[in-house]
Amino acid sequence: MAASPPIPAPLATRFAPSPTGFLHLGHLRSALFAWRAAREAGGRFLLRIEDIDATRCRPEYAAAIPEDLSWLGLGWDGPVRVQSAHLAEYRAVLEHLSARGLLYPCFCTRAEIAREWAAIGAAPHGPEGVPYPGTCRRLSATARTARLAAGEAYALRLDMAAALAEVSGPLFFEEVGEGPVRCDPAAFGDVVLARKDTPASYHLCVTHDDAAQGVTLVTRGEDLKRATELHRLLQALMGWPVPFYRHHPLLLGPDGRRLAKRDGAVAIRTLRASGMGPAALRAMAGEEG
Repeated sequence: MAASPPIPAPLATRFAPSPTGFLHLGHLRSALFAWRAAREAGGRFLLRIEDIDATRCRPEYAAAIPEDLSWLGLGWDGPVRVQSAHLAEYRAVLEHLSARGLLYPCFCTRAEIAREWAAIGAAPHGPEGVPYPGTCRRLSATARTARLAAGEAYALRLDMAAALAEVSGPLFFEEVGEGPVRCDPAAFGDVVLARKDTPASYHLCVTHDDAAQGVTLVTRGEDLKRATELHRLLQALMGWPVPFYRHHPLLLGPDGRRLAKRDGAVAIRTLRASGMGPAALRAMAGEEG
């Protein structure tokens, strides 16, 4: 593998779970990667609660996260950042992008998007599935104004072509142990950056927060590696610093699928109640040494 340049000191990593369920061993693997990287470098390990999705996040799950980490011996540095307390910051980013003509309202439902692709006869697949066909981007200013005035629900999408036109040259991010990775954000199409039920998307919030918290090394699962290409575009558009990245292998269950809350992954607190201690759970999550 290619050697990466040294990460600037002081190193800062983060663990940023969403409180849509109790932490399981897959979360512990991610937390361990970040915690060990920070501790071995004498840096900071930050904790962030990504509770921007009010329809799925629950206070009891958010309260359990620091409790579980403390019991596991994974102490963090500084205050916990809770995304729902920073909505004004995300709104300011959206307003900034909108003022530059990089956002547009999209009134399409998922069903309408599926019907449009069916009519076209061939739906390409991007990193997050079928990309948006650009229906509302083509609306006239008059039609757009009328639908907004009528109070129709809408999402805010990034005009990908306009955004790329503002970026000079190709984009890269530094993957530790691999070297520079060239980005292709166009493959994502016109992504949603805000919805009525989610005031800012994961992509916008996580990229903003990494910059706001001074994160210099992002460690997370390899399933998010492609998303980094989109995050790199947002960093370029907003002038945010670019951290290093290290995407680790996912922890898989007996069926070969990654551990996930929606598939019933056993919670850490359930294993704890069965009599297992922190060291045993950390070993199960892949801790070395």
